[in-house]
Amino acid sequence: MTTTRTARTFHLNARPSGFPTPGLFSVVDAPLPAPGPGEALVENLYLSVDPYHREEMDGGWELNAPLEGRAVGRVVASRDPALAEGDLVFHRHGWRTHALVTAGTPGTRRLPSYEGVPLAAHLSILGGTGLTAYVALTRTLEFRAGQDLFVSAAAGGVGTAVGRIARLLGAGRIVGSAGSPAKVARLTGELGFDAAFDYHDGPFGELLAKAAPDGLDAVVDNVGGDQLEGAIAVLREHGRIAWVGAIAQYHSAGRPPAAPRNLYDVVGKSLRLEGVLVRNHGDAQGELEDLLVPHLRNGRITPDVTVVDGFERTVDGFLAMLRGENTGKMLIRTGA
Repeated sequence: MTTTRTARTFHLNARPSGFPTPGLFSVVDAPLPAPGPGEALVENLYLSVDPYHREEMDGGWELNAPLEGRAVGRVVASRDPALAEGDLVFHRHGWRTHALVTAGTPGTRRLPSYEGVPLAAHLSILGGTGLTAYVALTRTLEFRAGQDLFVSAAAGGVGTAVGRIARLLGAGRIVGSAGSPAKVARLTGELGFDAAFDYHDGPFGELLAKAAPDGLDAVVDNVGGDQLEGAIAVLREHGRIAWVGAIAQYHSAGRPPAAPRNLYDVVGKSLRLEGVLVRNHGDAQGELEDLLVPHLRNGRITPDVTVVDGFERTVDGFLAMLRGENTGKMLIRTGA
């Protein structure tokens, strides 16, 4: 049973102009809600803060209303026969301490009990982050053993998951870009990348061409901008690009992003560029778990996470993630 009678929720009070600031957010306290028929009250344990939340701030999120985000929590009261007290639940009512959920609604599911698998894995490599990586590789890229891969923002949540999963799928050479020497060292020293570079070290296209002198078969792009342009240049004929995100344009304050100057090479080299929306691929969740759970249990894979403690520090963790201060998935441990 929950130990508090107050529910706390983050609201967005104004739209950002450029990089967000803490003053755009506020915390609203309210009495703890009681579940109605068919509902369960969940006390959140971990919250996910994600790059796409920056886009939601520009218009997707309502002002002065509870925010949306992935979360994992424990049922503390239930009037839903499919959810019992003590059950762990994955849902999309994050940025708050408590949530009312209903089993079977989109984005809500009772988590299986995987002995030896850390709870944080369900919001990282077994959650939407890992599912994005898995879908990008297996569905969008149709990735095959022996193929060479480039991953932009490779030290982030999706990037680290792509590297882990691609290695399990038998990748040939894996190259990644990151934003600091420490992240580059971790990519090659711990995460199985064959080569990595700090994108601050020179013209991006030159850095990638040096890291992949024989070209690439596939790309998972989380950045856009000059990193997407560089990837197009280095891809071999009939290469594929899974475009996951566009970090480079998130703080453009309404200015249209510059398209890659070599975009027509998609035609000239018979490339395929396809966007990835994880919400279109919930059917792949079971495949992801079948692939990864044995490796999580035997220690071959560990969740790549950066954890910020305390619900009140949710915005701090979100802004730190946008600044690139995390390695792996950024999570908030609420302290519940």
